[in-house]
Amino acid sequence: MQLSAIREGLQPSLLAPLAESQLKHISMYIDILLRWNVRVNLTSVRQPDQILTRHFGESIFTAQHLFPAGANDQRPTACPEPHGEGACPEPNGEGANDHLIGHLIDVGSGAGFPGLPIKICHPGLRLTLLESSHKKATFLREVVRSLALTDVDVFCGRAEGYAGDRAAVVTLRAVERFDEVLPVAAGLVASGGRMALLIGQAQCGRAQQLTPDFAWGEPLPIPLSANRILLVGRRSNEPE
Repeated sequence: MQLSAIREGLQPSLLAPLAESQLKHISMYIDILLRWNVRVNLTSVRQPDQILTRHFGESIFTAQHLFPAGANDQRPTACPEPHGEGACPEPNGEGANDHLIGHLIDVGSGAGFPGLPIKICHPGLRLTLLESSHKKATFLREVVRSLALTDVDVFCGRAEGYAGDRAAVVTLRAVERFDEVLPVAAGLVASGGRMALLIGQAQCGRAQQLTPDFAWGEPLPIPLSANRILLVGRRSNEPE
């Protein structure tokens, strides 16, 4: 996909422009996704322009709200509130993340959204992708290899079976069995950490009911979507 088309298609979702290197990574990612989607059902969205706005637009919108510009050298738990504005930094340019800025776990990654686009925006982030499908996990590893992304782990299994460290940020996007998966995902958030949900507006109240130890911000409408929102909450600090 042409970089100019990617830049134009993502414009409604951006708080600030992306770097050319990030646009190139997105173009490569889309090409890989389209090839694999012929034999592995990664997404029901088939058109490149719709993949761009539906999947990448939501993911990068999330990235820019979670990690605003000016907070690049801070761990995610120390970033400003989720409704602050900012841009994805240039990976190798001024203000780039030259060290790990924290750990993000993406639950039910599927085709890699929102975890991998967030990583493209913030290469210093340590990323763990949780995906129970072996075929999709293989696809995720192929994207990571092709884009030469570092500090990315793909865990092939259910979130309940993940025994790694809890993370500063956990993301969850439109999964089946929402009432079962959400509490499990919440349990992966470190004390004082954040969880970002990409869900339908109708699920907002239920999400808050299922996570009583989280303080939730105002739901943010997803650009180019009639009823989808980004909901970001912070887990209360646990007693020592």
